[in-house]
Amino acid sequence: MNNKKEQERTELHRAIWAIADDLRGAVDGWDFKNYILGTMFYRYISEDIAAYINKGEIKAGNTDFDYAKLLDEEAEQARADLVQEKGFFMLPSELFCNVRAKAMLDVNLNETLERIFSNIEGSARGRVSETSFSGLFDDFDVNGNKLGSTVAKRNEKLVRLLDGIA
Repeated sequence: MNNKKEQERTELHRAIWAIADDLRGAVDGWDFKNYILGTMFYRYISEDIAAYINKGEIKAGNTDFDYAKLLDEEAEQARADLVQEKGFFMLPSELFCNVRAKAMLDVNLNETLERIFSNIEGSARGRVSETSFSGLFDDFDVNGNKLGSTVAKRNEKLVRLLDGIA
């Protein structure tokens, strides 16, 4: 078991260094950390909320349910309950897996991510969890020149970042 954890840690280090090599030159070490950790956290909370919802649906007998495949309009009905239970809300279209799947074709990926991060933070506004989510993605500048001098170059780096974290 300990050997498996060590192997996973080594694999994680290798993946992070591969992303670092890919982004080298555009992003300095400190900013790089913000992009990596921000993307890892985005993936984590996406998977966490989807797993939470899926588990509840499966327990209720809906064994084929997959939150990631649900229409946003249908998911919206559960917003209040999910914010109460989890402290935040994400639409299925905003989940890491769905954004990544469309990232290569999204010419406005930087705006998409900015909107999603704002929506996550906004979903907690006025709730007990607000302090935990307020400013969470402030250091993840999707529009800064550190990722590239044009939107196309920034989006190219963002796609590679999402793919690397995946």
